[in-house]
Amino acid sequence: MAKEFTYRGKTIEELKKIDTREFAKIVKSRTRRALLRQTQNIENFVLKCEECSKNKKQIKTHLRDLIIVPKMVDYTICIHNGKQFIPIQIIPEMLGHRLGEFSVTREKVKHGAAGIGATKSSMAKATKKT
Repeated sequence: MAKEFTYRGKTIEELKKIDTREFAKIVKSRTRRALLRQTQNIENFVLKCEECSKNKKQIKTHLRDLIIVPKMVDYTICIHNGKQFIPIQIIPEMLGHRLGEFSVTREKVKHGAAGIGATKSSMAKATKKT
């Protein structure tokens, strides 16, 4: 018995029925302004998502600044992180966020053992041997 998801008092089914401009009225102000500026781009992207899902093709995009709207929920979108496309499953909790937030562009630094010449002591050892 899982709790039903609601966003600002509306269920996901109700949200999927409304258009992007109506959804903009219930999000926070910064997101609202971005949604109203990007309405046409978002609607074109949703159409592209629908076409790709019909043709069983992957949805790939470089548009990291697009805001996630209810019509994108349940799609798997491959978002470019600068090097490769990261597949992201859109879930209802992502509504109002940007696509780029879920495709990290920087990897955690993995430090290995120091090589020859990495420190002063290893440099001295390297010059003595040769």
